[in-house]
Amino acid sequence: MHILQLCPRVPFPPHDGGAIAMHDVAAGLAAAGHQVTVLAINTPKHFQPDTVLSHLPGVRLVTVPVDTRLSPVKALRNLLVGTVPYNVERFISPAVEARLVELLRTEQFDVVQVEGTFVAWYVDVIKRENSKLPVVLRAHNVEYTIWQMLAQGEANPLKRLYLRHLAKGLKKFEEDFLPRFDAVAAITEPDQRRLRALGCPEPVVFVPAGVDLARFQVNPSIQAKPRTLFMIGSLDWLPNLEGLDWFLEHVWPQAHEQLPGLELHIAGKNTPARLQGLTRKNVIVHGFVESAAEFMQQYEVMLVPLLSGGGMRIKIIEGMALGKCIISTGLGSEGIFVRNGFDIVLGDEPSAWVEFLRRYYYGELGQQAIGQEAARTIARLYDNRRVMEGFLDLYSIAQSRAQLAPRG
Repeated sequence: MHILQLCPRVPFPPHDGGAIAMHDVAAGLAAAGHQVTVLAINTPKHFQPDTVLSHLPGVRLVTVPVDTRLSPVKALRNLLVGTVPYNVERFISPAVEARLVELLRTEQFDVVQVEGTFVAWYVDVIKRENSKLPVVLRAHNVEYTIWQMLAQGEANPLKRLYLRHLAKGLKKFEEDFLPRFDAVAAITEPDQRRLRALGCPEPVVFVPAGVDLARFQVNPSIQAKPRTLFMIGSLDWLPNLEGLDWFLEHVWPQAHEQLPGLELHIAGKNTPARLQGLTRKNVIVHGFVESAAEFMQQYEVMLVPLLSGGGMRIKIIEGMALGKCIISTGLGSEGIFVRNGFDIVLGDEPSAWVEFLRRYYYGELGQQAIGQEAARTIARLYDNRRVMEGFLDLYSIAQSRAQLAPRG
């Protein structure tokens, strides 16, 4: 098969959840013998040369530069007269549309995979060019739910009002555009239910994010430092910042007072200046780290204090693949097949988190056994090769459905 993968950013380097998910599906499909053309918006924030995927045989990268940077003037104009939410408008580009049309007219594709809500607008362009070409949406998140949760947790009334406005606009857009696809790959089962509620017709199939287990092999020469916690994730993503702030305000002060030898290590790209200058005792801010796998192996227990968000936390399945014991909120683990106290530790109240940390500190949590079970869970359910089988099955269903569509 020849798959056209439309991405809202260049899926490299694979340092954050979105890039990892897009990179690994292209790599996995190519490894299975298929040809993949990646058409990616080349944003200022994630700008890359066209050669960055040359390490993947069978994958070709085509980029179109688009200025997606946030602009207060454009945001205000969108607020007043916009027809799509500003989050989406930033990714709509005549240059991308022209390059997409050129590819569709000059090359033969068997399926188009659109990566997420922010590029879902282009489904009409694809269908206009070829109504029989199956178009699959890979829903990384149900975006409007993220902004709803952020609005609920926002104390500033003006910010809360604007977040609610964004959530309302995203919900309308997703209700309008997501049902236009021939098939939808939901990254979690809760999102599968949400997508059906938005009106997406079947097939809406659960296809989780996978892990390239070759990239997450335990290095026996790295010994984790005792009594250490760590967090890792993009620190320019609002839900990650919200969760980190919650932990530092509501959990860490008690934990540090009761467990003075405990260390917290924080890593993530685009770390805000206020965190880089953090001076709390036993809290070490590393900023961006080149190798997530190496960083994770240096410390013992992984923390995921997520309070809002959607989709699947890929960093959790990566940490599990490395045999890490993970303490998470229930939302943080949403959509991942885990069992509390068996291959993960779950809690939502600060008092529960302090108790988990106390038990870990005094050797009562059983973190080694939990980590071992976590690694077994990932090997059994989330190996990227198994996930590719799910995509190929979905493509076959989408092809059948597209053939039934009326000619445009």
